[in-house]
Amino acid sequence: MDTLPLKEEPGKPPEALPKASIFQRLMAGLARLGLGETALRFGTNFISILIILGVVWLMQYLYQDANLSTAPVSTSNPQTVAPPGDEIILPELAASQFVGIARQAVMHTNIPSRPRTDVLLYTVQSGDSIFRIAEKFGLKPTTILFGNWSILSDNPHSLRPEQVLTILPTDGTYYEWQGIENLNVVAEVFGVDPEVIVNYPGNHLDPETIGDLNKPNIPSGTWLIVPGGTRDIVSPWSAPIGITRTNPATTRVLGEGACGAVSGGNVGYGTFIYPTVEHWLSGTPYAPEIGHPALDFAGRMGNAIYATDAGVVVYAGWNDWGYGNLIILDHGNGWQSLYAHLSQINVGCGQSVGQGDVIGLMGSTGNSTGPHLHFELMNTIYGKVNPFNFLPAP
Repeated sequence: MDTLPLKEEPGKPPEALPKASIFQRLMAGLARLGLGETALRFGTNFISILIILGVVWLMQYLYQDANLSTAPVSTSNPQTVAPPGDEIILPELAASQFVGIARQAVMHTNIPSRPRTDVLLYTVQSGDSIFRIAEKFGLKPTTILFGNWSILSDNPHSLRPEQVLTILPTDGTYYEWQGIENLNVVAEVFGVDPEVIVNYPGNHLDPETIGDLNKPNIPSGTWLIVPGGTRDIVSPWSAPIGITRTNPATTRVLGEGACGAVSGGNVGYGTFIYPTVEHWLSGTPYAPEIGHPALDFAGRMGNAIYATDAGVVVYAGWNDWGYGNLIILDHGNGWQSLYAHLSQINVGCGQSVGQGDVIGLMGSTGNSTGPHLHFELMNTIYGKVNPFNFLPAP
């Protein structure tokens, strides 16, 4: 190995040291030039920077590795790694990974109600009434009757399950054109202007081809909607007013339950009690404008029916006009009461009854869509009245 001569000390032989390294020789050269101290400072700073960069890189690497090892595993959206060569389907990103306002899910969508212009067909269900059907379609009860004369004949109690009714798109009347009418006259009968009929979209008429309104070009058999049209109710059935024990002939038109002349018997108090255990209605209130001058009390088949006041039976039996099994009481003071659609009749002609006596059982006979009591109060002076105005508060 090469050696460098060292300074000899007196009385001591010369020794040899290992050859200096490149770094040492470089530093020695810089020292001879007077740059040794500067080079030392520069080298120290450079090494410090390298150490700092190394520490930063190491911390980033360790932080990323820790995140991967502690991240929760999603079980709702598992990710599948496709083998080489297959298409990779990226998973959907959560809403929180997007920038902006996330759209909330709406479970119910409100569809705006649009007015219809054409008629609908509706099949009557058990328990339906004219009032319930009218409410379901946002119409007046009279509109249901006006649109179905051939089925109901202006009689709310002609309603039957499985009947198919015409439901007009708006309140008014329905008219079948015969081909020989004057449109001005028809419109006047229903209380509207003829233009209302011609211009209504549901009638699908072309005003340019109608021609003379006195003899319009409308095909025979065309059904016309008359918006806002009205007419009188023409009910073919209704119990006569003033059925008294001394004038039984008026009940003969009602059917086989008519009674003969009755003398004597109980007289009422002039006050009334509820004729059923239930005091709420089954869907049809007092509505003489649609031919229903009565209350339809709800209840179950076989519920007891009570005499609303003391009196005498002037009708007990079947009725031919839609009442079914019917009882009429004369109270001897100008008042009469009527009980219809019974399943059973417990009294007979001429029998005196007291207030609150059971005279029959609730049923669904005659023109009825379900068990209820059709109840009327009549007075020889005031006619048929709203029973609720004379019954005690429930």
